[in-house]
Amino acid sequence: MDSKSAELVKKCQESAGSGDIMGACKVMLELIDKEKIKVEEENQTYLEMAANLKPGDVQRVLRMALEIRESGDIKDPELKNAASILIRAIEMS
Repeated sequence: MDSKSAELVKKCQESAGSGDIMGACKVMLELIDKEKIKVEEENQTYLEMAANLKPGDVQRVLRMALEIRESGDIKDPELKNAASILIRAIEMS
């Protein structure tokens, strides 16, 4: 993880309960589920994760957003945009 990503994770920990960030996380998780994209192993579906999202989950979702944004395999522009929105929301918090 580069220094910019590490800084985002730290900010994420500090502002995980923010409504904007939680909303962006839910949108991204719903899009991941809709597009049937596998980002990491989960014990629940992404829709279940979005429905039960807690501030403690935001850091994990941020890691997924970073993976999605940088992935050359994921082409869905709506999903890439949702990942970027989440990352920007955390940067601006």
